[in-house]
Amino acid sequence: MHIREMTVQDNAAIEEIIKRSLESVGLDIPGTAYYDPQLGHLADFYKSQDNANYWVVENDEGVVVGGIGIAPFNREQGICELQKLYIAPAAQGQGLSNGLMETALQFAKQHYSACYLETSTQLNVANQLYVKFGFTLLDEPIDGSDHHTMDAWYLKKL
Repeated sequence: MHIREMTVQDNAAIEEIIKRSLESVGLDIPGTAYYDPQLGHLADFYKSQDNANYWVVENDEGVVVGGIGIAPFNREQGICELQKLYIAPAAQGQGLSNGLMETALQFAKQHYSACYLETSTQLNVANQLYVKFGFTLLDEPIDGSDHHTMDAWYLKKL
């Protein structure tokens, strides 16, 4: 496993992983990352923002099999958002999400006081991962959310 910052050459691979992942659980619907306008050019999107980044994870053959992002959510309150954590189905169950989470949260701690995320309750493994990393389930989303279809919201003090 090798985690590195995303480059423009990774855009198509990450878009494919995200779209296929959402399709596999019936979340290829409006109000999810599937329809984010920046999905096809994530490298530029994250590079264009202050205190934001996206990392990809490669398998032993150098193939991108997943990724994770951190971006500003509420600058006034010092809150970032953990975004677009996806692992290709063939690479799931190998602990790659743990490495990505550690990388993203380490970066977030350098720039923010809290980290927010939105997900779906039907993504049981993801929800367990967030709790494992110290995220607390909220009763409602924090104002400013774009993903109105999500029904689980978490916050972690950094």
